[in-house]
Amino acid sequence: MAKKVSAKARAAARKQRDKWKTKRWYTIRAPRHPWDFKNIGETIGESDEHIIGRVYEMTLQEFNGDFTKMHVILRFRVDECVGQDALTTFIGHHHQTDHIRRQIRRYRGKVDDVVDVVTTDGYLVRLKPLIITQKRVQTSVKQVMRSKTRDLLLGFAAKNTYSKLQEAILGGELEEDVRKAVKPIYPIKSISIRKSQLLQTGVVDEKGPTLDEIHAEEAKTASELKAKKAAALAAAMEDEEDETEATPSILDAAEAMEPESEKSNDVVEAVSEVEETKEVVQEDTTEPVDHSSMTVAELKELLKAAGKPVSGKKADLIARLEE
Repeated sequence: MAKKVSAKARAAARKQRDKWKTKRWYTIRAPRHPWDFKNIGETIGESDEHIIGRVYEMTLQEFNGDFTKMHVILRFRVDECVGQDALTTFIGHHHQTDHIRRQIRRYRGKVDDVVDVVTTDGYLVRLKPLIITQKRVQTSVKQVMRSKTRDLLLGFAAKNTYSKLQEAILGGELEEDVRKAVKPIYPIKSISIRKSQLLQTGVVDEKGPTLDEIHAEEAKTASELKAKKAAALAAAMEDEEDETEATPSILDAAEAMEPESEKSNDVVEAVSEVEETKEVVQEDTTEPVDHSSMTVAELKELLKAAGKPVSGKKADLIARLEE
Protein backbone atom coordinates (compact mmCIF):
# COMPACT_ATOMS: atom_id res chain seq x y z
CA MET A 1 0.00 0.00 0.00
CA ALA A 2 2.86 2.31 0.78
CA LYS A 3 4.37 1.75 -2.66
CA LYS A 4 1.10 2.75 -4.40
CA VAL A 5 0.90 6.01 -2.45
CA SER A 6 4.46 6.97 -3.24
CA ALA A 7 3.93 6.20 -6.95
CA LYS A 8 0.87 8.45 -7.06
CA ALA A 9 2.79 11.20 -5.29
CA ARG A 10 5.61 11.00 -7.79
CA ALA A 11 3.13 11.07 -10.70
CA ALA A 12 1.41 14.15 -9.26
CA ALA A 13 4.75 15.86 -8.77
CA ARG A 14 5.64 15.26 -12.41
CA LYS A 15 2.54 17.09 -13.57
CA GLN A 16 3.43 20.76 -13.96
CA ARG A 17 0.74 23.35 -13.63
CA ASP A 18 0.60 25.92 -16.42
CA LYS A 19 0.32 29.19 -14.50
CA TRP A 20 -0.07 31.30 -17.64
CA LYS A 21 -3.50 29.83 -18.29
CA THR A 22 -4.76 31.19 -14.97
CA LYS A 23 -3.46 34.72 -15.58
CA ARG A 24 -5.41 37.55 -17.19
CA TRP A 25 -4.71 41.04 -18.48
CA TYR A 26 -5.57 44.16 -16.50
CA THR A 27 -5.92 47.68 -17.89
CA ILE A 28 -3.93 50.19 -15.84
CA ARG A 29 -5.78 53.47 -15.44
CA ALA A 30 -4.59 56.82 -14.12
CA PRO A 31 -6.42 58.38 -11.14
CA ARG A 32 -9.84 59.94 -11.57
CA HIS A 33 -8.46 63.38 -10.67
CA PRO A 34 -7.13 65.03 -12.70
CA TRP A 35 -6.85 62.44 -15.52
CA ASP A 36 -10.33 60.84 -15.64
CA PHE A 37 -9.19 57.18 -15.49
CA LYS A 38 -6.96 57.52 -18.56
CA ASN A 39 -5.71 54.21 -20.00
CA ILE A 40 -1.92 54.24 -19.46
CA GLY A 41 -0.94 50.59 -19.93
CA GLU A 42 -1.57 46.91 -19.27
CA THR A 43 -0.29 44.30 -16.83
CA ILE A 44 -0.85 40.60 -16.29
CA GLY A 45 -1.58 38.71 -13.08
CA GLU A 46 -3.31 35.70 -11.60
CA SER A 47 -5.72 37.63 -9.35
CA ASP A 48 -6.46 41.07 -7.95
CA GLU A 49 -4.20 40.40 -4.95
CA HIS A 50 -1.21 40.02 -7.24
CA ILE A 51 -1.97 43.32 -8.99
CA ILE A 52 -2.65 45.56 -5.99
CA GLY A 53 0.52 47.28 -4.82
CA ARG A 54 2.33 47.19 -8.15
CA VAL A 55 4.10 50.38 -9.22
CA TYR A 56 3.91 51.39 -12.88
CA GLU A 57 6.39 53.91 -14.31
CA MET A 58 6.21 55.83 -17.58
CA THR A 59 7.61 59.05 -19.04
CA LEU A 60 5.57 62.22 -19.25
CA GLN A 61 6.13 62.14 -23.02
CA GLU A 62 4.32 58.79 -23.21
CA PHE A 63 1.56 60.17 -21.04
CA ASN A 64 0.71 63.40 -22.88
CA GLY A 65 2.94 63.36 -25.98
CA ASP A 66 5.10 66.34 -24.90
CA PHE A 67 8.55 65.60 -26.37
CA THR A 68 10.25 68.18 -24.14
CA LYS A 69 9.21 66.17 -21.04
CA MET A 70 10.81 62.86 -22.00
CA HIS A 71 13.14 63.08 -18.96
CA VAL A 72 10.26 63.20 -16.45
CA ILE A 73 9.32 59.80 -14.99
CA LEU A 74 5.82 59.35 -13.52
CA ARG A 75 5.03 56.71 -10.89
CA PHE A 76 1.59 55.15 -10.33
CA ARG A 77 0.65 52.57 -7.71
CA VAL A 78 -2.27 50.16 -8.14
CA ASP A 79 -4.62 50.52 -5.14
CA GLU A 80 -7.83 48.89 -6.40
CA CYS A 81 -9.06 46.47 -9.07
CA VAL A 82 -12.54 46.78 -10.58
CA GLY A 83 -13.12 43.94 -13.01
CA GLN A 84 -10.36 44.13 -15.60
CA ASP A 85 -9.37 47.69 -14.59
CA ALA A 86 -6.49 48.40 -12.21
CA LEU A 87 -7.08 51.81 -10.62
CA THR A 88 -3.96 53.68 -9.54
CA THR A 89 -2.81 56.57 -7.39
CA PHE A 90 -0.16 59.06 -8.45
CA ILE A 91 2.67 58.59 -5.94
CA GLY A 92 5.23 60.99 -7.39
CA HIS A 93 7.68 61.75 -10.14
CA HIS A 94 11.38 62.30 -10.65
CA HIS A 95 13.75 63.66 -13.27
CA GLN A 96 16.33 61.40 -14.84
CA THR A 97 19.77 61.70 -13.24
CA ASP A 98 21.51 62.40 -16.54
CA HIS A 99 19.23 65.34 -17.20
CA ILE A 100 20.07 66.87 -13.81
CA ARG A 101 23.79 66.34 -14.26
CA ARG A 102 23.78 68.15 -17.59
CA GLN A 103 22.40 71.27 -15.91
CA ILE A 104 25.00 71.47 -13.15
CA ARG A 105 28.31 73.10 -14.14
CA ARG A 106 31.39 74.17 -12.23
CA TYR A 107 30.83 77.87 -12.74
CA ARG A 108 27.14 77.77 -11.76
CA GLY A 109 25.39 77.75 -8.41
CA LYS A 110 23.04 75.07 -7.15
CA VAL A 111 20.21 75.65 -4.68
CA ASP A 112 18.21 72.59 -3.65
CA ASP A 113 15.85 71.84 -0.78
CA VAL A 114 13.37 69.31 0.62
CA VAL A 115 9.90 70.65 1.47
CA ASP A 116 6.99 68.66 2.95
CA VAL A 117 3.65 70.25 2.05
CA VAL A 118 0.04 69.44 2.95
CA THR A 119 -2.79 70.05 0.49
CA THR A 120 -6.32 71.14 1.30
CA ASP A 121 -7.62 67.56 1.00
CA GLY A 122 -5.04 66.21 3.46
CA TYR A 123 -2.35 64.75 1.18
CA LEU A 124 1.18 64.93 2.54
CA VAL A 125 3.66 65.39 -0.30
CA ARG A 126 7.44 65.81 -0.28
CA LEU A 127 8.80 68.18 -2.94
CA LYS A 128 12.45 68.63 -3.93
CA PRO A 129 13.04 71.86 -5.87
CA LEU A 130 16.28 72.54 -7.73
CA ILE A 131 17.47 76.02 -8.75
CA ILE A 132 20.49 76.57 -11.00
CA THR A 133 21.91 80.12 -11.03
CA GLN A 134 23.85 81.80 -13.81
CA LYS A 135 27.03 82.03 -11.69
CA ARG A 136 28.25 80.96 -8.29
CA VAL A 137 26.47 82.62 -5.39
CA GLN A 138 27.22 83.09 -1.72
CA THR A 139 25.68 80.91 0.94
CA SER A 140 23.62 83.82 2.31
CA VAL A 141 22.03 84.35 -1.10
CA LYS A 142 21.26 80.65 -1.35
CA GLN A 143 19.54 80.75 2.01
CA VAL A 144 17.33 83.64 0.94
CA MET A 145 16.36 81.88 -2.29
CA ARG A 146 15.72 78.63 -0.45
CA SER A 147 13.49 80.35 2.11
CA LYS A 148 11.54 82.17 -0.60
CA THR A 149 10.95 78.91 -2.50
CA ARG A 150 9.87 77.06 0.65
CA ASP A 151 7.28 79.69 1.56
CA LEU A 152 5.87 79.69 -1.97
CA LEU A 153 5.52 75.88 -2.09
CA LEU A 154 3.87 75.70 1.33
CA GLY A 155 1.45 78.48 0.45
CA PHE A 156 0.52 76.97 -2.92
CA ALA A 157 -0.19 73.52 -1.43
CA ALA A 158 -2.23 75.02 1.43
CA LYS A 159 -4.62 76.62 -1.11
CA ASN A 160 -4.99 73.73 -3.59
CA THR A 161 -5.93 70.06 -3.75
CA TYR A 162 -3.58 67.21 -4.55
CA SER A 163 -4.86 66.95 -8.12
CA LYS A 164 -4.23 70.66 -8.68
CA LEU A 165 -0.75 70.26 -7.23
CA GLN A 166 -0.05 67.45 -9.70
CA GLU A 167 -1.14 69.60 -12.63
CA ALA A 168 0.98 72.53 -11.42
CA ILE A 169 4.09 70.36 -11.02
CA LEU A 170 3.86 68.47 -14.30
CA GLY A 171 2.53 71.40 -16.32
CA GLY A 172 5.28 73.81 -15.19
CA GLU A 173 2.98 76.31 -13.46
CA LEU A 174 4.60 75.83 -10.05
CA GLU A 175 8.10 76.13 -11.48
CA GLU A 176 7.16 79.38 -13.19
CA ASP A 177 5.84 80.81 -9.90
CA VAL A 178 9.10 79.92 -8.20
CA ARG A 179 11.06 81.56 -11.01
CA LYS A 180 9.14 84.83 -10.64
CA ALA A 181 9.69 84.78 -6.87
CA VAL A 182 13.47 84.21 -6.82
CA LYS A 183 14.49 85.96 -10.04
CA PRO A 184 14.76 89.40 -8.37
CA ILE A 185 17.21 87.92 -5.87
CA TYR A 186 19.72 86.56 -8.41
CA PRO A 187 19.71 85.69 -12.15
CA ILE A 188 18.38 82.17 -12.71
CA LYS A 189 19.50 79.60 -15.28
CA SER A 190 16.79 76.97 -14.66
CA ILE A 191 14.24 75.92 -12.05
CA SER A 192 12.62 72.51 -11.67
CA ILE A 193 10.74 70.39 -9.16
CA ARG A 194 13.10 67.48 -9.70
CA LYS A 195 11.20 65.05 -7.48
CA SER A 196 7.87 64.63 -5.71
CA GLN A 197 6.81 61.84 -3.38
CA LEU A 198 3.44 61.02 -1.85
CA LEU A 199 3.97 60.33 1.87
CA GLN A 200 0.38 60.09 3.08
CA THR A 201 -2.99 59.99 1.33
CA GLY A 202 -5.88 62.24 2.24
CA VAL A 203 -9.56 62.55 1.42
CA VAL A 204 -10.49 60.93 -1.88
CA ASP A 205 -12.75 63.13 -4.02
CA GLU A 206 -15.66 61.13 -5.48
CA LYS A 207 -16.67 63.82 -7.94
CA GLY A 208 -16.01 63.47 -11.63
CA PRO A 209 -16.82 60.86 -14.27
CA THR A 210 -17.38 57.29 -13.12
CA LEU A 211 -15.65 54.24 -14.54
CA ASP A 212 -18.83 53.18 -16.36
CA GLU A 213 -19.03 56.58 -18.04
CA ILE A 214 -15.41 56.27 -19.12
CA HIS A 215 -16.12 52.81 -20.59
CA ALA A 216 -19.12 54.19 -22.49
CA GLU A 217 -17.07 57.08 -23.84
CA GLU A 218 -14.28 54.74 -24.96
CA ALA A 219 -16.82 52.43 -26.66
CA LYS A 220 -18.36 55.43 -28.43
CA THR A 221 -14.95 56.63 -29.59
CA ALA A 222 -14.07 53.14 -30.83
CA SER A 223 -17.35 52.84 -32.77
CA GLU A 224 -16.83 56.27 -34.37
CA LEU A 225 -13.32 55.29 -35.37
CA LYS A 226 -14.62 52.01 -36.82
CA ALA A 227 -17.29 53.88 -38.80
CA LYS A 228 -14.68 56.28 -40.20
CA LYS A 229 -12.49 53.36 -41.28
CA ALA A 230 -15.48 51.65 -42.94
CA ALA A 231 -16.39 54.86 -44.79
CA ALA A 232 -12.81 55.31 -45.97
CA LEU A 233 -12.70 51.68 -47.15
CA ALA A 234 -16.01 52.07 -49.03
CA ALA A 235 -14.73 55.24 -50.72
CA ALA A 236 -11.55 53.45 -51.74
CA MET A 237 -13.58 50.57 -53.22
CA GLU A 238 -15.75 53.02 -55.20
CA ASP A 239 -12.63 54.61 -56.63
CA GLU A 240 -11.37 51.18 -57.70
CA GLU A 241 -14.71 50.43 -59.38
CA ASP A 242 -14.51 53.70 -61.31
CA GLU A 243 -11.02 52.79 -62.49
CA THR A 244 -12.14 49.34 -63.62
CA GLU A 245 -14.98 50.89 -65.65
CA ALA A 246 -12.46 53.07 -67.47
CA THR A 247 -10.31 50.01 -68.35
CA PRO A 248 -11.17 47.61 -71.29
CA SER A 249 -14.20 45.38 -70.76
CA ILE A 250 -14.13 41.67 -70.02
CA LEU A 251 -14.85 40.84 -73.67
CA ASP A 252 -11.87 42.90 -74.77
CA ALA A 253 -9.71 41.10 -72.25
CA ALA A 254 -11.01 37.73 -73.48
CA GLU A 255 -10.24 38.67 -77.04
CA ALA A 256 -6.75 39.68 -75.98
CA MET A 257 -6.33 36.26 -74.36
CA GLU A 258 -7.37 34.30 -77.51
CA PRO A 259 -4.91 31.68 -78.81
CA GLU A 260 -2.43 32.72 -81.50
CA SER A 261 -4.00 30.30 -84.01
CA GLU A 262 -7.36 32.09 -83.81
CA LYS A 263 -5.63 35.45 -84.18
CA SER A 264 -3.75 34.19 -87.27
CA ASN A 265 -7.02 32.96 -88.82
CA ASP A 266 -8.50 36.42 -88.30
CA VAL A 267 -5.46 37.98 -89.97
CA VAL A 268 -5.73 35.62 -92.99
CA GLU A 269 -9.42 36.46 -93.39
CA ALA A 270 -8.67 40.17 -93.25
CA VAL A 271 -5.92 39.84 -95.91
CA SER A 272 -8.23 37.89 -98.22
CA GLU A 273 -10.90 40.57 -97.87
CA VAL A 274 -8.35 43.24 -98.83
CA GLU A 275 -7.26 41.26 -101.91
CA GLU A 276 -10.87 40.83 -102.99
CA THR A 277 -11.44 44.58 -102.69
CA LYS A 278 -8.29 45.19 -104.79
CA GLU A 279 -9.54 42.85 -107.52
CA VAL A 280 -12.89 44.65 -107.56
CA VAL A 281 -11.14 47.98 -107.86
CA GLN A 282 -8.95 46.69 -110.66
CA GLU A 283 -12.01 45.36 -112.50
CA ASP A 284 -13.71 48.69 -112.09
CA THR A 285 -10.67 50.58 -113.40
CA THR A 286 -10.24 48.56 -116.61
CA GLU A 287 -12.06 51.29 -118.61
CA PRO A 288 -9.69 53.33 -120.90
CA VAL A 289 -8.42 56.64 -119.51
CA ASP A 290 -8.07 59.73 -121.69
CA HIS A 291 -4.60 60.97 -120.73
CA SER A 292 -4.63 63.76 -123.28
CA SER A 293 -7.35 65.56 -121.34
CA MET A 294 -5.25 65.51 -118.13
CA THR A 295 -2.81 68.21 -117.05
CA VAL A 296 0.94 67.76 -116.82
CA ALA A 297 0.78 67.78 -113.02
CA GLU A 298 -1.80 65.01 -112.99
CA LEU A 299 0.25 62.96 -115.45
CA LYS A 300 3.35 63.35 -113.29
CA GLU A 301 1.40 62.17 -110.22
CA LEU A 302 0.34 59.03 -112.09
CA LEU A 303 3.94 58.43 -113.18
CA LYS A 304 5.17 58.84 -109.62
CA ALA A 305 2.58 56.33 -108.42
CA ALA A 306 3.73 53.91 -111.15
CA GLY A 307 7.40 54.44 -110.32
CA LYS A 308 8.29 55.87 -113.74
CA PRO A 309 10.32 58.98 -114.69
CA VAL A 310 8.44 62.30 -114.75
CA SER A 311 10.74 64.28 -117.05
CA GLY A 312 9.89 65.34 -120.56
CA LYS A 313 7.05 66.97 -122.42
CA LYS A 314 3.34 66.11 -122.13
CA ALA A 315 3.47 63.82 -125.16
CA ASP A 316 6.39 61.94 -123.66
CA LEU A 317 4.51 61.58 -120.37
CA ILE A 318 1.39 60.24 -122.10
CA ALA A 319 3.46 57.78 -124.13
CA ARG A 320 5.23 56.62 -121.00
CA LEU A 321 1.89 55.98 -119.20
CA GLU A 322 0.40 54.06 -122.15
CA GLU A 323 3.38 51.68 -122.38
